[in-house]
Amino acid sequence: MYTAHFGLRELPFGITPDTSFFFGAPHSQEALNTLLVAARGGEGFIKITGEVGTGKTLLCRKFMATLGPEFVTAYIPNPYLEPRTLMLALADELEVAYDKDVDQHQVLKAITHRLLQLAGEDKRVLLCLDEAQAMPVETLEALRLLTNLETEKRKLLQIVLFGQPELNRKLELQSIRQLAQRITFHYHLGPLTRDDLDYYVAHRLRVAGYDGARLFSRGAVSRLYAASGGVPRLVNILAHKAMMLCYGQGRQQVARAHVNLAARDTLATSRRRVWPWAAAALALAGAAAGLAWALSH
Repeated sequence: MYTAHFGLRELPFGITPDTSFFFGAPHSQEALNTLLVAARGGEGFIKITGEVGTGKTLLCRKFMATLGPEFVTAYIPNPYLEPRTLMLALADELEVAYDKDVDQHQVLKAITHRLLQLAGEDKRVLLCLDEAQAMPVETLEALRLLTNLETEKRKLLQIVLFGQPELNRKLELQSIRQLAQRITFHYHLGPLTRDDLDYYVAHRLRVAGYDGARLFSRGAVSRLYAASGGVPRLVNILAHKAMMLCYGQGRQQVARAHVNLAARDTLATSRRRVWPWAAAALALAGAAAGLAWALSH
């Protein structure tokens, strides 16, 4: 790959959430601060929304990594589960032992016992649910019942919902209005601004080990912003492909033309949606790698 060519220790624009690459842009830092304040204040429900690719999962992982030892965290990445299955997943996260044929009432009883045990150790328990917009309504209602568990001093379980804007519409349903009323802290994670994107690119390169002069020309950054709309996941895909093309030509600076070719090769940018890229990215990246190889021989 191009790491040696640019003097990098690792690839700077991976799409796997890696907290070492977390960039404290105003939106991301404000969202992280909101989470930390709410968690330390003992709030029952916290909600973070954002469009696809804006960094919700990375924020979630950074948040959990930032919490102190007084917190016990549970993470469920795919909450498209019926209530009993969700409770079993929570029980697993909290290392609760249960029988295979246990019913929902017994699971809840075992979870409550574990939460009381952790509270006795002065631990706060926090459950993070990613892709929360996919949760069935009855599962959301089961979550509300879980937050009823409390001592005289505080809640036994805090819940953070990370989801796409569709989550807001689901919470407007009359059947779960009581849950919506319990969300006391919320934040919407937006895309990067043009200036933030410039710093974002430089930040990721620096974390990856780059210590040279400007690697992405100003024209490349402008085109990167126009093509991605400031959505971090799209920025990463386009920047990675542009660097492959630059490497294939044996050049040391990524130019606007490289980003143009990368954007043309990426279906998602033409539709300003992120769902299509997931299926196409691997194939397109392979094609870009082949192009880079051909250009260098």
